[in-house]
This record gives sequence, C-alpha cells and structure tokens, in this order.
Amino acid sequence: MALQYDEIVRTGLARQVADLIRTAILEGKLQVDERLPSEDELAKRFGISRPTVREALKVLAAQSLIRARRGPTGGNFVTRPDPDALARSITDASTLLVGVGTFGIDEIIAARIETETICCRLAATNRTDEDLARLREEIALQRDEALSDTDFCASDVRFHRAVVTATGNGPLWLMMHVVIESFIPVTNMLIFGAQERRRTVDGHASVVDAIAARDADRATLHMRRHLNGMCAVVNQALDQRVARAVPKNDQGEQTG
Repeated sequence: MALQYDEIVRTGLARQVADLIRTAILEGKLQVDERLPSEDELAKRFGISRPTVREALKVLAAQSLIRARRGPTGGNFVTRPDPDALARSITDASTLLVGVGTFGIDEIIAARIETETICCRLAATNRTDEDLARLREEIALQRDEALSDTDFCASDVRFHRAVVTATGNGPLWLMMHVVIESFIPVTNMLIFGAQERRRTVDGHASVVDAIAARDADRATLHMRRHLNGMCAVVNQALDQRVARAVPKNDQGEQTG
C-alpha cells in the first residue's frame, strides 16, 4: 500500500491521517475494494493511538470513501464513491452559498441558460423513449389547473431534472445537480404564484417536441426562449419587491 506514514505532525492527527488516506484513494494509490491495514497496524505505522486512527476512519466513512465489513475477513475497505451522495453534498454546499447571497440572481439565471441549453443539445441526441415518457408525464401534470403552486414548482424541477437525465452523460448529470436542485428552486421561489403556467408549460412542450424529433438546434432554441421568458418574470417580481419596499408619503407617492 503506497501510503506515506511519516508525513504527519502532532496536531490535528485524525484529520491529517484521514487526508493522507483520502489523497491516496483519489490518486489511485489505494484501489476500490482494497482492504486498509488494521487499526493496530495503522496506529503503529503512523505512530499514533488507536482512538485517533478510529476517528480518522470515521471521517473517511462519513465521506463515503471507506466501508466497514465484519467477520474474519472483515475490516475497512476502499469504496467506490456514491454519485448520489456526492451530488447531495455539493448541492447542500451550493444551497448554503445561495442562501447567504454569494451568488446574484443574474448569475444564477445566466448559469441556468447556458448549462441547460447544453443539456438540451445532448438530450436530443441521446434521449430514450423512457426519457420522453418521463418528460411528457410532467407536462401533462403541469396542465392540470387544479395543481397547487407548490406542486407545479416541484414538477418543474422534475422536468428539468429529466432533461438532464436524458443527456445520458454521467459527469454532466453530476455538474447539473447544483443547477437543478439549488438554482431552480431559488428562481421558482421568486416567481412563486406569479409565473404564467401556460407559458411555462408551452415552453416545456416545445422543448420536448424538439428533443423527440432529435432536433438539437431547435431544442436549444426553445430552452433558451423558455428560460429568457422566465428571466423576465423574475426581474418583474424583483422590481415589484423593490417598489413595495420604498416608503410612501401621505398621498401614496414613493418618497425614495
């Protein structure tokens, strides 16, 4: 096993050990399903206590980099990272950044337009009949006038998620997880109850028709139009918020 056992100092030992093992895994020096040395052996090689080793292993397990197996042939084994768990971790971090205002709404909308049009192009090439069925199912649901605003927004997220899935591209799916799970809810929240459902659903339908026809250029065009229309509604909603926040005089005229 290609671990460097002499590269730690006496402070933050558990974290340092975890970082060393993590680096070895990411660099391919430790392979998936490879068994780590026992806690005793790791403690001896690193020159630290077993509780410190155990703490380091807990850190790695929390990062889904190792798994424990019991029994005579048990121990701690390198595990293949779970894309879903990694995506959730990234989304949690991005949601926090959005919440504290690190990203402006203009940045978020621009990111949606540029990345989702790329997805449309790939979806038009790689989509399956199952992908089309999933997309059309959401459109049918969105045309239900009895659907609540909350459920409509949830369906909107699922629709755009299905477009990404239709690309058939794993790395792109991982990259888009932030856009779908963090950015779309943010823009939906801003236009909650104010979006024109018919315009939204018609935009979705145009995108799907183009994807079904495997017309990448048309799919990209309709997605861009759809998101630009959404952008206009967002800006209108933000302008209305600003107007409501400006104090008025006794005659109802804005004073600021």
